[in-house]
Amino acid sequence: MTRPDESVVHGSKASPKALPSVDRLLRLPAVAALLAEHGHTLVAEQTRLLLDGLRAEALAGELSLEAVQPEAMVAAVQARMAVQLQPRMRRVINLTGTVIHTNLGRALLADSALEHLLAQMAGPNNLEYDLTTGGRGDRDSIVEELLCQITGAEAATVVNNNAAAVLLTIAAFAASDRQRKEVIVSRGELVEIGGAFRMPDVMASAGATLVEVGTTNRTHPQDYERAINEQTALVMKIHTSNYAVQGFTAEVDEAALAGIAHARGVPLATDLGSGSLIDLARYGLPREPLPQEKLSAGCDVVTFSGDKLLGGPQAGLIVGSKAAIQRIRKFPMKRALRMSKLPLAALEATLMLYLRPERLAQDLPTLRLLTRPAEAIRALALQLQPVVAQAVAGRFEVSVLDLLGQIGSGSLPVDRLPSAGLALAPLQRKGAGRALDELSTALRRLPLPVIGRIAEDRLLLDLRCLEDAGPFISQLPALRAALGMQP
Repeated sequence: MTRPDESVVHGSKASPKALPSVDRLLRLPAVAALLAEHGHTLVAEQTRLLLDGLRAEALAGELSLEAVQPEAMVAAVQARMAVQLQPRMRRVINLTGTVIHTNLGRALLADSALEHLLAQMAGPNNLEYDLTTGGRGDRDSIVEELLCQITGAEAATVVNNNAAAVLLTIAAFAASDRQRKEVIVSRGELVEIGGAFRMPDVMASAGATLVEVGTTNRTHPQDYERAINEQTALVMKIHTSNYAVQGFTAEVDEAALAGIAHARGVPLATDLGSGSLIDLARYGLPREPLPQEKLSAGCDVVTFSGDKLLGGPQAGLIVGSKAAIQRIRKFPMKRALRMSKLPLAALEATLMLYLRPERLAQDLPTLRLLTRPAEAIRALALQLQPVVAQAVAGRFEVSVLDLLGQIGSGSLPVDRLPSAGLALAPLQRKGAGRALDELSTALRRLPLPVIGRIAEDRLLLDLRCLEDAGPFISQLPALRAALGMQP
């Protein structure tokens, strides 16, 4: 393909006639290489879209001569291909200070979970095939025995997330019984979690009639006793893991509530939300209620998440009595909410880690990050300070700072973790906000995006979740270039 001649040039701009046809552009050697790698359909589509855009510029009198040079058009096709094939879900470096970050994928999977997941996905597996009998199997059986062994439950089932676990539990007891539709909940426990997921809305969606008892801050045993009647399908207790009511408060614990409910022939369910299978207080962390404790207290059903404090994939875990779990498992909605083979494989491998509790703080990434000593994090900050300062020299000042992080954005959001990191402050106060936005954007646009947080006119990089600093350091030259600074 030759360069445009004077007949297709108007001053310093090119006319539509300067543009080649799609076929002509596809015959260029560099584009032919793309065709060999990616096939005709995608390359031709991106070539056509490029030429359409250039033609629109030419008709508007805005197409530069440089843009119609063969080398420029080939480079533009290559760039479009790179963008088109860039995955939308990408790994990032989490320097926000929140370990279980809702927007950043929550819990990290353990190495053993990743290995098991890959092994199961690489070929056929016995997802619903009984290797003992040679007949059809039940996918719940893959993790049921593990869940029962760890929690002491009689039976267990799993669905795709904890919201689904709560929805399914309520529906199985309320929507399946024409006579019993009411579900009793304390007013102080009508929680809302991320995405405006509200317990009253869940009740309605599950076909239940919500019966509120007590007040926001105080609920007593007689409140439940007066509310239970022939229409009561379920009494429900909800752990308020994302907020706390303090001061003049009262609530009825599961042991007392089980006695009240069971005396009237009504089952008791409790939702633990984030859920933990171990006593976190042993590791110096805020204590969370355990499914084991709630089952021992008399709960018929306990629901909790798999991808928060448990440290596994997204899942809703339901444990309890054989009768209750059987009712839940047989409810038609269960099939629509069941787990697929990928998270199920990861959940199985994660639960196996709990069989070796002495190694859990090493093998489970979530617990390892939560228990990382602040002194070790500060030592890393001191090590990184000079190299980061060099990368942003002339624009930002970099200092080491003691910080307070979060366990989770939705799990224990009010509890703080002593941590350390770097504070990047603009050298020029004028336009400081714009400078911080530019820096934050440049970090997000790195090949491996870096996510921090802006607070008090500084960009804070909390290093609690940075176990391997190599990938972060290797991108600092690219960061300097993105900020328009000389190498």
